Amino acid sequence: MSEKNHDEQRPARQRLAAEREKQKAGERRRRTLIVAVSVVCVLGLATVIGVLAAHSGKSGKPSAGPVVAPSGAQGKDSLAIAVGKDGARSTLTVWEDFRCPACQAFEAAYRPTIHELTGSGKLRVEYHLARLIDGNLGGTGSLRAANAAACAQDAGKFPAYHDVLYENQPKETDDAYAGNAKLIQLAGKVNGLDTPAFRKCVEGGTHDAWVDKSHQAFQSGGFSGTPTVLLNGKNIVEDRSMTPAKLKQTVEAAARG
Repeated sequence: MSEKNHDEQRPARQRLAAEREKQKAGERRRRTLIVAVSVVCVLGLATVIGVLAAHSGKSGKPSAGPVVAPSGAQGKDSLAIAVGKDGARSTLTVWEDFRCPACQAFEAAYRPTIHELTGSGKLRVEYHLARLIDGNLGGTGSLRAANAAACAQDAGKFPAYHDVLYENQPKETDDAYAGNAKLIQLAGKVNGLDTPAFRKCVEGGTHDAWVDKSHQAFQSGGFSGTPTVLLNGKNIVEDRSMTPAKLKQTVEAAARG
């Protein structure tokens, strides 16, 4: 190769290397965000025990009434809301709290990939709802939002409403989701969800006791915090090498058999 050609190609190689480094840095930032915010949620459990005790009468008391699972709930005790093809070779189990900022961070990073994989029938996601932040900081926003999400499942609108709740998530210390009016207002962002049946379900707390039972299962599972995300039983949030691209690669490889 002539010295002239070598000089002409050097900038191109440098640009390519810089772009690759930029992509790697972006993935590192996303992983750091998820891990860092997860630590906030987890540490909250250890550092606000006094708050938990002070609010135990408000948010720690199990909801009264019968346990009513949302339509189509699956798994043990019907505690999982499933999205995706039943016969998919890969299952993602997600334990989440709609007040938890770490859950929102996970959603922001992984949602497009999860939607693509569930849409293609390669991945099945089982959502389990918890109310960790209610216990950590007091209030009932985790419970109220989870009940509303279960009401959306009754209407066949869970995936869309699930996304809306994270897109509009208030600050962790702002218990805005404790207000049913707020949750009903957000239902207006999902086509066909804001109906009399949905409003009655939300305002009546139809699935409150079911949410509490789901949270009890979360506690019994010994999980360290939310989100807890298991791909075929393996915790991917704790895997520092995991990225949306790697998740896609892993699921697609499993689908090919």
